[in-house]
Amino acid sequence: MMKRFAVVGSAMLAVALLSGFALRGGPRWGKDPERVKQLVTWKLDDKLDTLDATESQRQSIHAVKDRLFSDGVQLMQEHRAVREEAFQQLASDTPDQQKLHALVDARIEAMRAFAHQATDAALEVHGTLTPQQRQALAEQFREHVGP
Repeated sequence: MMKRFAVVGSAMLAVALLSGFALRGGPRWGKDPERVKQLVTWKLDDKLDTLDATESQRQSIHAVKDRLFSDGVQLMQEHRAVREEAFQQLASDTPDQQKLHALVDARIEAMRAFAHQATDAALEVHGTLTPQQRQALAEQFREHVGP
């Protein structure tokens, strides 16, 4: 049971890494990936501080964050291009139904692939943490989301 919570806690860490992508409102965050990456890094460092992570763990986990963040930025750039194509189709007098459905399918597959990458990243972080750190992370996760 505790192992399952540890995996869930590690997945939460991956979600925290990705949470910056949801911050799209207003000019404060806008479309500046470096600003979002900075926020994600601060939040991750705070979490690593509470877990008393070693320098080796920090380096490993930050490498995972950087890789996942880079892939997420690429995903968002692709999304913007697809969104523009969808807008052009819908603005035309005769939108291509098959093309629009293909765009949707492609985005779903891209998000599915990224979700798998995030899961792999969470498992990598899980393996980096000690059993005590995983337990602490699981407890924090449980307190945050409730029973």
